[in-house]
Amino acid sequence: MPPAPSFPPPPSLSSNYSGLPDRLADIGSESKNRLLSRRTLPESAPRQHDVPRLPPDISRAEFNQAIGEVKEILGSENVAINDRPLVDGWYIEHPNTHDAYHVALQEDLVSSAVVYPGNVEEVQSIVRWANKHLIPIYPISMGRNIGYGGTAPRVPGSVVIDLGKRMNRILNIDAENASCLLEPGVSYFALYEEIQRRQLPLWIDTPDVGGGSVLGNAIDRGVGYTPYGDHFANHCGLEIVLPSGELLRTGMGALPGKEGDDNPTWQSFQPAYGPYSDGIFSQSNYGIVVRMGMWLMPETSHQSYLITFPRDEDFPDIVEVIRPLAQQRVLGNIPQLRHVIQELATTARPKSDFYAGKDPVPRSVIHEHAATLPVGDVSWVFYGTQYGDPAGITAQLEIIRTAFSKIAGAKMLLPDDLPPEHYLHSRVSVCSGVPILRELDWLNWVPNAAHLFFSPIVPTRGRDARIVHEIVVRLHAKYGFDLLPTLCVAGREMHYIVNIVYDRASVDEKRRAAALMREMIAETAAEGYGEYRTHILFADMVASTYSWGSNALMRFNETIKDALDPNGILAPGRNGIWPRRFRGKGWEILGTEVEDALDGKGIGPKSVQ
Repeated sequence: MPPAPSFPPPPSLSSNYSGLPDRLADIGSESKNRLLSRRTLPESAPRQHDVPRLPPDISRAEFNQAIGEVKEILGSENVAINDRPLVDGWYIEHPNTHDAYHVALQEDLVSSAVVYPGNVEEVQSIVRWANKHLIPIYPISMGRNIGYGGTAPRVPGSVVIDLGKRMNRILNIDAENASCLLEPGVSYFALYEEIQRRQLPLWIDTPDVGGGSVLGNAIDRGVGYTPYGDHFANHCGLEIVLPSGELLRTGMGALPGKEGDDNPTWQSFQPAYGPYSDGIFSQSNYGIVVRMGMWLMPETSHQSYLITFPRDEDFPDIVEVIRPLAQQRVLGNIPQLRHVIQELATTARPKSDFYAGKDPVPRSVIHEHAATLPVGDVSWVFYGTQYGDPAGITAQLEIIRTAFSKIAGAKMLLPDDLPPEHYLHSRVSVCSGVPILRELDWLNWVPNAAHLFFSPIVPTRGRDARIVHEIVVRLHAKYGFDLLPTLCVAGREMHYIVNIVYDRASVDEKRRAAALMREMIAETAAEGYGEYRTHILFADMVASTYSWGSNALMRFNETIKDALDPNGILAPGRNGIWPRRFRGKGWEILGTEVEDALDGKGIGPKSVQ
């Protein structure tokens, strides 16, 4: 058997703001080699359309003139025209020209150019430039919003503002206040490593994979798994460039400090006096967040564990046990409930190792292979972590064990009960604020793997969970995808996150993934359950489900958008919010447009394709 191909190692954090820390160098190389060795797509392919893709309503001469002006503002070295072959790359070496995990065709959502500001003043200058030329701009922090659109602009031909490359400073870590102030290009890896370098008794809260922007994830209302897992709820203070180019500070940051310094309460108290405006800058296109304060968690003792359940039909009963434990704050973190098929996927082995068919792995085959793994032949696995003093943790674990014992066959295991390669040990790291890479192992499930998230909010009640779960199970079977669900559980709601893993070399799989997504959005919304976050291609569809009061919420959002951004230059269409300039002109995606794009029809009004 020929040796597996070897690829150049990922960049290190010491040499590249978005790289891997040295402690993960070998793991990163192994992960990259595993994933790329299953690639059948060429590294890049010739583009089929004129390059660069022009912004809407802008001629090539107008574009060239505008690009010449922005080069004068930033320097030619900080402006890149997107006219080269598109390369999907790997997690740490992802593109900023398009969505690496393209659901439509690779060329459908591309930028015309990428600009790299180095400070707040340059961001302001770019925004004023965009207003002058009526060129849509699309800011990204680091572009690792994978599964939701990555770095792709919603309007093809937009100019991407890559904030991470040159704006990646940790501006302050206040050990006494347990807080920090960051620029957009600071990754979870970078923040963690700096805290360790300073030997501070503080934790960060990280998502499953640690290469993303701390600021970007919070602004998109991402979650982690410590008691600080609601990232936007634990931000404190924003500095924002508005669509006019003006600069705004929210919360206590609006109060000037002594002798021109920042005031001492900006990262201590979230609101200030008057309306609390921070929320309108999350998941919106109302401004570019260029600085953000974040609360950090004081270091503490902790104990991770898992509990297994033997039957698929245990699902609603598990949820019923979780709810009072979470509401009474017995559960220490934001725990996860996963189906046992993920015990197979997190081994980093391909689906073909377990099942030769192209259809979803039959339940009997999942049972057969699960029986050979450390947790055994079970159906559901609950991952949790407790925090505090050792005596308190022991008491909490006993309460949890007793509560789940109501479900016949439930079994609690601690890390010492499992081999070092088991996924629980990765949860120990994540749930104690240590960013890692393990979650990328899912992507070995199919060749050329990409993924698309479906993320509805469900009340923490068995009957609600059953309704959504049965819809998701039925539609996955209809469209021929393995169901890989992860439920992030709190006392009153669960993020029911479905990871649709597909081969991005297969037009058929992409078409089925898009249709699956579209039907899950529609059917769950019809039952009263909506997504909290979605891929940019499905934003209009999700936004349209929030239609109470004759679409009062969207009309309100559009009113704010038109007031702040009358020229419609800032991220038009992001999260379904279109400015007047684009609204009602065929840009919205509300039907089968994503599937149609795979037939070469493109994304956007026919007049601009």
